[in-house]
Amino acid sequence: MIEALSTEEQSKDRYFQSLAKIAEEMIDDHGKDFATGALILAAQWIAQGRIGKGEDAMH
Repeated sequence: MIEALSTEEQSKDRYFQSLAKIAEEMIDDHGKDFATGALILAAQWIAQGRIGKGEDAMH
């Protein structure tokens, strides 16, 4: 039996689709190394609180 996705799961799925589209565009324009590096940097900045809604976020 197939269960419907919850509202949260649907929202997360939309974000994954957006990330995939952005990654594909970066690969097409600048190659896999650039796309990988950019996504890793973004992940590091999120983990460090440099971007996002945290109090210490830098914009």
